Amino acid sequence: MPKMRKKSDLPTKTCLACGLPFTWRKKWERDWDNVKYCSDRCRANAKSGGEGRGTQ
Repeated sequence: MPKMRKKSDLPTKTCLACGLPFTWRKKWERDWDNVKYCSDRCRANAKSGGEGRGTQ
């Protein structure tokens, strides 16, 4: 059985689009060094030249 980790023990980064912190996710395990955005929405906004948080 895998060892359980507290969320506070997981690594975090700051989203380049919205500036908010986000935490490591299992689905990013193999590619964590290349993850730059907290969500698909932020990634899409950044690539389209959007401002990120608050633009709708």
